Amino acid sequence: MEYVTAVPHPRSEAAGSARTGRLSLAVALLCGALGAAVALLATRQQWSQGTATVAGGSFPLTANGSDVTGVPAALAVVGLAALVAVFAVRRAGRFAVAALLALSGAGTVAAALLGASDSSALDDKAAEVSGDTSAAVAALSHTAWPYVAAVGGLLLLLAGALALRYGRLWPAMSGRYERGGAPRPRRSAAAGDPDRPEELWKALDRGEDPTGA
Repeated sequence: MEYVTAVPHPRSEAAGSARTGRLSLAVALLCGALGAAVALLATRQQWSQGTATVAGGSFPLTANGSDVTGVPAALAVVGLAALVAVFAVRRAGRFAVAALLALSGAGTVAAALLGASDSSALDDKAAEVSGDTSAAVAALSHTAWPYVAAVGGLLLLLAGALALRYGRLWPAMSGRYERGGAPRPRRSAAAGDPDRPEELWKALDRGEDPTGA
């Protein structure tokens, strides 16, 4: 009679872990790279627009994401660097870098959402154009690009969460090309054959009797 056991086979568990590691790695790389690219692209687009009163007329003003805040772009670069650095470290170092990646994504989301309703950049431009430091922008409106930057931050946050959860299953950079600290052993010179003619001549040059016992 054959017995069926519910205990999983170690080999199947290892295969499942490897499959999970590969899948999570692919998703994290895609989300991290795409999130950073989206956030950087969004900060270069127009986030808000309005008008300033100049000499009795209206002067149109616009502000890009980089004019409103430089935080999303800076954190996107940090997140991208952390995504690459995940593979250069192990254990506690990998956990720390993964946490930095997640925090970069969360910070990008927060900064983008705060900038979605910001008017200070246009107020500064209105004061500069009108020459009045107390001038404020009128007819203020915002675009959807701050929310696009927030989506990029969410992708970075997802990549960081995957690195925190499955990073231990991911491969690390090989140490084959690292130079070890221990000095390489020197090859000892091969002992010469005393019966060879060149060895006999060398012995004669040294003043030795090659025929002596």
